[in-house]
Amino acid sequence: MIDAIKWVASIVIIIAVILRASGDEYHMYDLIFSFTGTTLWLVVSFAWKDKALILLNAVMGFTLLSGLVKDYIL
Repeated sequence: MIDAIKWVASIVIIIAVILRASGDEYHMYDLIFSFTGTTLWLVVSFAWKDKALILLNAVMGFTLLSGLVKDYIL
């Protein structure tokens, strides 16, 4: 199960990077896909008990969520 989550998360993040490179008009989709992929990787990180990955993905997730909130509210 964790292996499948890892692959889905990786594909989602690749899509986010493609959207980021495609232009500013895809900014919101980039944030959504990046947040989703990061959250899935956070699940994997907890399953692996990898503290470095937990820290990385928790900080990235919080930062991306902040961007989403800012874009939706402001």
